[in-house]
Amino acid sequence: MSDVSVRPATAADRPVLERLWLMFRHDLSEFHGLLPRPDGTFRSDRLDDALTRGDWAPYLLTSGESPVGLAFVRGLPGPTRVLNSFFVVRGARRTGIGLRAVRAVVAEHPGPWEVAFQDENVAAVRFWRRVATAIAGDAWTEERRPVPGRPELPPDVWIAFDVPAC
Repeated sequence: MSDVSVRPATAADRPVLERLWLMFRHDLSEFHGLLPRPDGTFRSDRLDDALTRGDWAPYLLTSGESPVGLAFVRGLPGPTRVLNSFFVVRGARRTGIGLRAVRAVVAEHPGPWEVAFQDENVAAVRFWRRVATAIAGDAWTEERRPVPGRPELPPDVWIAFDVPAC
């Protein structure tokens, strides 16, 4: 499984995105000690924003007919796009799908980009540094920023790079 298709997600994709979102939030819960709500779900405001706000772009990642991930971009009209959420199911990780998917998403929106992750997520640290290098060579930066409104959490790591227009 190394093929990946990346396409804009629509409201019709919501049920699939909701399931992928639960897996994504479950993976991240390890790093912030988050627990599901009483109904077994996690907060989904970013999923809602991605599907309803005009300054966001949701993408569905597939391999063949199987959904393998999601990508949510925010900040489309602004000077910098943010890869707000990015997730690949565990069964598709370490196959090259993630890097190919990120390349496809950022190519749709050339210009400055940022992506955040947590230092504790060692796999994400390796992945995003590899992605930044693959896309921008040595021309990327990394900094730590406090999580807005969450002083009890360690700062997020932010990587920034530029994607040239084709």
